[in-house]
Amino acid sequence: MKIAIPKERRPYETRAAASPDSVKKFIALGVQITVEAGTGDGAFISDDAYASMGATIAVDYQSAVKDADVVLKVRRPLTSGEGDVDELTALPKGSILVGIMLPHKNIADIKLYAEAGITVFSMDLMPRITRAQTLDVLSSQSNLAGYRAVIDGAACYAGAFPMMMTAAGTIAPARVFVMGAGVAGLQAIATARRMGAIVSAIDVRPVTREQVESLGATFV
Repeated sequence: MKIAIPKERRPYETRAAASPDSVKKFIALGVQITVEAGTGDGAFISDDAYASMGATIAVDYQSAVKDADVVLKVRRPLTSGEGDVDELTALPKGSILVGIMLPHKNIADIKLYAEAGITVFSMDLMPRITRAQTLDVLSSQSNLAGYRAVIDGAACYAGAFPMMMTAAGTIAPARVFVMGAGVAGLQAIATARRMGAIVSAIDVRPVTREQVESLGATFV
C-alpha cells in the first residue's frame, strides 16, 4: 500500500497532514510513504526529517500522489480554477482521500469526488464519542484556536494582561470576556488566566458553569 502526503496549497495553511512520527508508525506497518517536498515547511519540519523515518520525498504533487492508494491532506484538494495545481484531477481513480473536507460547506465538491472515482473520509464528520476520540480532529484544532485567539488578542491589546506593580504605580490586569465555553472557549479561558487576566465567560448551557469556574473564571 502506498500513502501519499502532499503539501498544503491553500492560503495561510501551514499544517501538514502527517508528522515524521506518524510516518515512522506507518513504515513499521509495512506501508510505503511518499511525501511531497516542502510538505512540512510551514510547520518547521524538514524533508530530511521525513526521509529519516523512511519516507520517499517526491519533487512535486503529481509525483507524490501517483499510484497512491491513500492520500492524506489537512484541507480539501484544490479543484480546477482554484490554484496553480488541480489537485483533485491528479488523484488516482479508486484512491482514498482523508482530510478535513467540510462537505456541508462545499456541497459541489461531493459530486466532483464521485465523478473522479475517489472515496473520501471527511475527518470533521467523525462522531465525537469515546471510541473515536483518537480521530477527533475538531477538538484538537479547537484547542489551538482558543489558545491562538487569546495570543492574537494580547498582541493587539494596547496594554498588558497581568497586573504590574512598578515604582511608577500599579497597572490593573486586563479583563477578558469569553463567549462560549466549548473546547475553544475553555482553552481561551485557561490561556487568558495563565497570562494574568481577569476572565469572565458566558455560555447558553448552564452546565458549563462548573467548567468555567474550575479554570478560575467568573460565569456570567
